[in-house]
Amino acid sequence: VQLQASGGGLVQAGESLKLSCAASGSTSSIKYIAWHRQRPGQEREWVARMDPGGSTSYADSVKGRATISRNYAKMTVYLQMSSLRPEDTAVYYCKAWYRGSEWWGQGTLVTVSS
Repeated sequence: VQLQASGGGLVQAGESLKLSCAASGSTSSIKYIAWHRQRPGQEREWVARMDPGGSTSYADSVKGRATISRNYAKMTVYLQMSSLRPEDTAVYYCKAWYRGSEWWGQGTLVTVSS
């Protein structure tokens, strides 16, 4: 499985951004998906996840401002972020996992200016 994240960039505080993560390879192995991020000088942290049945959960820091979704036909995972804040500045990574295997995308940088 290969994951390719994209969609990052420089935005103003209060704006929205949609990140994408395209999967290729043995995509049938992808069951659980998530987005993580690593803010400058901090450890990587979990942001959002979607379980195989479609249930979602979010970190408190983004709850109400983030939506994780999945397009099975395009084999792409999305993270829609709104009302972005400077503290959302980070490299965002997509992750997939199932039965002891996990895969990470290469990360896409989101910079939110105040």
